[in-house]
Amino acid sequence: MNLLGYTYQSSWAFYFLAIIPVLVFFYIWKGKNKSAKVKHTSLSSLKGLSTGIYPYLKHLAFFLQMLGLAFLVTALARPQKKLDDDTITEKSIEGIDIVISLDISQSMEAMDFSPNRLVASKNVAKEFIKERPNDRIGLVVYEGESYTACALTSDHESLLRRFKQVRSGQIQGGTAIGMGLATAINRLRESEAKSKVIILLTDGENNSGKVHPLTAAEYAKEFDIRVYTIGVGTTGKAKMPAGKHPFTGQTIYQYIDSKLDEDMLSEIAESTGGKYYRAKNKSQLKKIYKEIDKLEKTKIKTAIFKRDVPEAFHPFALIGMLLIISHFIINQMVIKSIF
Repeated sequence: MNLLGYTYQSSWAFYFLAIIPVLVFFYIWKGKNKSAKVKHTSLSSLKGLSTGIYPYLKHLAFFLQMLGLAFLVTALARPQKKLDDDTITEKSIEGIDIVISLDISQSMEAMDFSPNRLVASKNVAKEFIKERPNDRIGLVVYEGESYTACALTSDHESLLRRFKQVRSGQIQGGTAIGMGLATAINRLRESEAKSKVIILLTDGENNSGKVHPLTAAEYAKEFDIRVYTIGVGTTGKAKMPAGKHPFTGQTIYQYIDSKLDEDMLSEIAESTGGKYYRAKNKSQLKKIYKEIDKLEKTKIKTAIFKRDVPEAFHPFALIGMLLIISHFIINQMVIKSIF
């Protein structure tokens, strides 16, 4: 309901205004059936005023009372600032299905990232997820085999909890990049999203699994899925834990030299319309995810009404109360003091 430049959230309250004509009717009826007599012991209290002022004061008091009641009913109807063109905005939101395919092989425990490659990769991925509340995101992990740790979901809290459970050594050893990619494709192939994306992260080369990575890339292309590949790890040897000393219980470390197949990762990305990135530290990895975040924006224009419409009942309530108080002062104090 629009009235006087306001919208009213509780417009049903205006039904109470029907009581005002009823009160006016009884006021007039009562006035006609009652002689207006004023008793006083002395004319000195009038101080020059005519007794004819009495009905005018009574009418004024009643009028203020009815007007105050009308303002209070209007306040009860919860007037708000009327919506106009300025209160409607167009907002672009993302609507993309994304699967993160994460290498959790033993070499991901290398400590060239802090505290290691796997933990750093999980933490950066979780930050990426938090920045994309409008997307469905899933998680696939792989070593020598692959499995879906979390299907596509908009429940990001549940997804983030799954990240905490991921660790190396959960499945068969090795690095099956093709299987990690194929499982991620399987999660997306029936998706109806306008944009489907896989972020595949690894620190090694494909050395196991039944599906070759380039074969999996062809399937991704067929299903119109873009694949962004990320190779992690420093150049040269990296320190990683190799177990516990049998007598002292202290951690034993070894140095590994990850063999990252950058040519293959580049081919996978380019063939699907994605891009290959190399991260030699956590800072670079963060920048990569930020770039992917900027690249993958599907704009959907939608009309958004501002929800924080300001309430405007306060002045109506204040004026109503002042009018009722004025009625009381005239009726109970001024008239009685005079007459």
